[in-house]
Amino acid sequence: MLYNLNMNSADFARIRAFLAVAETLSFSRAAEELGITSSAISQTVKALEARLGQQLFQRTTRTVSLTDAGILLRERMRPALDEIDRALTQSRDAAGRPSGIVRIVSFRSAGEKFILPILRELRRDLPEVTLDITLDDGLDDPVAGGFDLALRIGEVIARDMIALPLGEELRQIAVAAPDYLSRHGTPDHPRALLSHDCICWRWPGQQHPFPWEFFDNGRWFSITPSGGLIVNDKPMALQMALDGLGIAFCIEDTVRGHIQNGQLVSLLEQWSAPFPGFYICYPRQRQMPAATRAVIERIRAGTGQESRLLRDRSSVR
Repeated sequence: MLYNLNMNSADFARIRAFLAVAETLSFSRAAEELGITSSAISQTVKALEARLGQQLFQRTTRTVSLTDAGILLRERMRPALDEIDRALTQSRDAAGRPSGIVRIVSFRSAGEKFILPILRELRRDLPEVTLDITLDDGLDDPVAGGFDLALRIGEVIARDMIALPLGEELRQIAVAAPDYLSRHGTPDHPRALLSHDCICWRWPGQQHPFPWEFFDNGRWFSITPSGGLIVNDKPMALQMALDGLGIAFCIEDTVRGHIQNGQLVSLLEQWSAPFPGFYICYPRQRQMPAATRAVIERIRAGTGQESRLLRDRSSVR
């Protein structure tokens, strides 16, 4: 039987090496994750295969894939090793030392604004916590992606998530370069955008451009502008506006400097209202690991906001 064996300390190290390769399907990447050489991890996996009398991987010069025995071992050992890691983390937490991996997915602008400025402090204060940070403007489910925390704007947070506000409200404004306006004129109402070249943006992974939202007489209304340019990257959309290729719709903070130095002109501001901005969110859980809690507290402390649960989600547009 494949699993009817007594496990010793050497087997534990071999299982870790096996799982690292099984999850990355790359000996070199797995070695990098574990901080050892590729030859060392290859020998470790070979030792496990010899111990089990089973080949766990099919190897070619270009690819690595799991055999049936490898798939079975991964499915049986991954939950067990996760449970061991949780037990060790809880023991260290009980000793007052937050430790372990905290996986964060963040919109790029939120990561640059709320995480990057405090990374030095986080590493100093939480030396036993590994921060695994993914910058992604997509809308994939962070829980399904295995993330502990997500930094997103309020309107795209699932209602079963706990969300805590970060920073101030945001405002989106239409902007264009003076050169574009001299050639095409200045729109005097959001609906006039329908006759302009607009630089449209869509969420990564989505087919259709995101509508531009404006506020008038106590209510929001949206415009789906037309244009010959659609991108899924906001910095690219901004650069296109700077190049005079059309009108872009941007978070005000990201274009304020360009407006002040005359590279861009703000448009239609009387219809641009603030809305709830970024939040740090996480799934409801019975017992949050100390490392996750510590990271949340430090990210929120960097915004100068006291920690409180956002109970009324109706205010999130």
